[in-house]
Amino acid sequence: MSSSLLKEPREIDEIVYRFLEISDFEKGFSECLQQLTEAKFTKSQFIDRYSELKKQPDTYFIVVAEDLKKKKIIACGTLFVEKKFIRNCGTCGHIEDIVVDKTYRGKNLGLRIIEQLTHIGKKLGCYKLILDCSDSNVKFYEKCLFEKKGVQMSLYLPMSKL
Repeated sequence: MSSSLLKEPREIDEIVYRFLEISDFEKGFSECLQQLTEAKFTKSQFIDRYSELKKQPDTYFIVVAEDLKKKKIIACGTLFVEKKFIRNCGTCGHIEDIVVDKTYRGKNLGLRIIEQLTHIGKKLGCYKLILDCSDSNVKFYEKCLFEKKGVQMSLYLPMSKL
């Protein structure tokens, strides 16, 4: 992934915003995600999934914030780009898995992650960006210029091994 897709500035107050790297497993990527939902995985699982995503460089964009002093991942978010037939075979961006480490909340890190993902979506020509969130996070996303629209529905399926 080209770092030219990222919005400037990429480093603020010893915090760098960049794309996920293979070395981020050791920097607490899983621990950061676990503050959002169940996200325990082994290094081997991380490497396998990371390699899978890298094979689709125009589809998955995972941005992390790293505290350079602590060498720790302190925030992250994902933009998944869906290729559509509608809108003249356009692309729609899905923002997922936004989380900020609890000890860093209130410092606009989530806002900066959303800004990075929005910037990437614009540069890639997405006609819209969508995300799901809990009612308690609506005000945050409204500050990020998202508007409440429609209703989210979910069907959770049992995990199966192929």
